[in-house]
Amino acid sequence: MSVEYYRKRLIDLRADVAKEREAKKKDNAYYADLIKRATSPSSKASYRKSKIDRAASHDRRIESLKREIERAKDSLARERAAAKRK
Repeated sequence: MSVEYYRKRLIDLRADVAKEREAKKKDNAYYADLIKRATSPSSKASYRKSKIDRAASHDRRIESLKREIERAKDSLARERAAAKRK
């Protein structure tokens, strides 16, 4: 792969992290509204559990993207070093 590829990959991954953070905010607001409007205690509890599960899912996705960013940075450094040797 080329240096340009890894640069573009880093930009795309950082954009994905930002999108995922926005999605997390939207989901949190959505579930908070559901919890506020719920009438029965069991539905409130169910919405709370769903909110926690959904937030955890977003957190896992964000961490996965961060690991991909680190791998892309390492690959970019290797490509630059290989280009210098040529």
